[in-house]
Amino acid sequence: MAGGGLALDVSSAGNIDAKITAAVVMSCIVAASCGLIFGYDIGISGGVTTMKPFLEKFFPSVLKKASEAKTNVYCVYDSQLLTAFTSSLYVAGLVASLVASRLTAAYGRRTTMILGGFTFLFGALINGLAANIAMLISGRILLGFGVGFTNQAAPVYLSEVAPPRWRGAFNIGFSCFISMGVVAANLINYGTDSHRNGWRISLGLAAVPAAIMTVGCLFISDTPSSLLARGKHDEAHTSLLKLRGVENIADVETELAELVRSSQLAIEARAELFMKTILQRRYRPHLVVAVVIPCFQQLTGITVNAFYAPVLFRSVGFGSGPALIATFILGLVNLGSLLLSTMVIDRFGRRFLFIAGGILMLLCQIAVAVLLAVTVGATGDGEMKKGYAVTVVVLLCIYAAGFGWSWGPLSWLVPSEIFPLKIRPAGQSLSVAVNFAATFALSQTFLATLCDFKYGAFLFYGGWIFTMTIFVIMFLPETKGIPVDSMYQVWEKHWYWQRFTKPTST
Repeated sequence: MAGGGLALDVSSAGNIDAKITAAVVMSCIVAASCGLIFGYDIGISGGVTTMKPFLEKFFPSVLKKASEAKTNVYCVYDSQLLTAFTSSLYVAGLVASLVASRLTAAYGRRTTMILGGFTFLFGALINGLAANIAMLISGRILLGFGVGFTNQAAPVYLSEVAPPRWRGAFNIGFSCFISMGVVAANLINYGTDSHRNGWRISLGLAAVPAAIMTVGCLFISDTPSSLLARGKHDEAHTSLLKLRGVENIADVETELAELVRSSQLAIEARAELFMKTILQRRYRPHLVVAVVIPCFQQLTGITVNAFYAPVLFRSVGFGSGPALIATFILGLVNLGSLLLSTMVIDRFGRRFLFIAGGILMLLCQIAVAVLLAVTVGATGDGEMKKGYAVTVVVLLCIYAAGFGWSWGPLSWLVPSEIFPLKIRPAGQSLSVAVNFAATFALSQTFLATLCDFKYGAFLFYGGWIFTMTIFVIMFLPETKGIPVDSMYQVWEKHWYWQRFTKPTST
């Protein structure tokens, strides 16, 4: 064991050399495109909440506060009603992600993604036509159900379809599409910012990515693992043969036999209560990682920064247009770092990217806090010169890059690949639900935290980034290249988790 027993060598797991085929690439692109709707919503929400016509119609108190000459810059947009608009989606997403585990087990990953796309599409139309707060939040709730379904099903689909050797790269495609959605939304916000009904256009256009991913899902098959777990052996064989290619028939039969063995365990486990199973001692590592990783992802502060980046940039001196441009640049940087992560994750592994990204993000959070402290000050009535404001943007871009190759994609990848098939849908649902719960809590409190903590809010997130980096170093085993149905080996060989696991593949 290298590095104090923290890095594992389990490269011998599995003798299947699954190839990359056109069917694998197309299926993974379609499944990963589910991230578009999540990313679009993240990007559109922050921009819309800075548009004057939108605020005039739904949140006039925020405009009144912004017009006050002596308003603390940290507190301009501190409105519980405004944050309720943003975060209501995540309450619905939490509920939907828990329901999704039963849907994916009973009807498959593909069906759940389609259902999520249709639900999101209807929510987008309601938001675009909203005449009052009730319609606005009702639409957000439907968006939340759509995102809850797709965020649960898509990462599992990708982990089950992708060849083990390239699973990391394919799974990061989901995060890449999230980032593409954010970038597209920022660009649309900039284009609609000067129009009286620009906010309606921005919110209503969320139906476009929903339609794209929903139509795409109609043309792909479900995963072999999901089909086998539902007793559809012949369909599973056809699906696997299509994905791996008829020229690789020997490997297909070997992989199918392994999947059949795992699916039998899953079928036998259906009568067991999930909570009773996941609380068993041998699944303690899975439970801890599935809960801690999504919590830590949100405690990096990235999602609330994405929500409120236009608000934040306006607070430090940018006008509405420049603030949206800065947010757009932030999204492009994040997308670029995600693409970099796709190219290196299956070479350097998950742990290296987690640690490198964590260190970079920590340094940037500290730097932003110091810059705000010496310019705006603790009272929030100081003036930040343009040069310093640009420096804040640069630091947040570097921070976004660190997140983009680490906690951004890996927080979706790792939970989706660690669970055995018998509890994989429910395990992923638990992880997604925790992610939504943490996102809701932080998005609901971020503006108040910024108002109360001032520049210390960035030190708050920096402290958590330090904590999560230590957790990765000590407790997260390397999972690159390990077939998902052989993942039990990483726990059995880990210096700490081995005390909880038994030498069994179940």
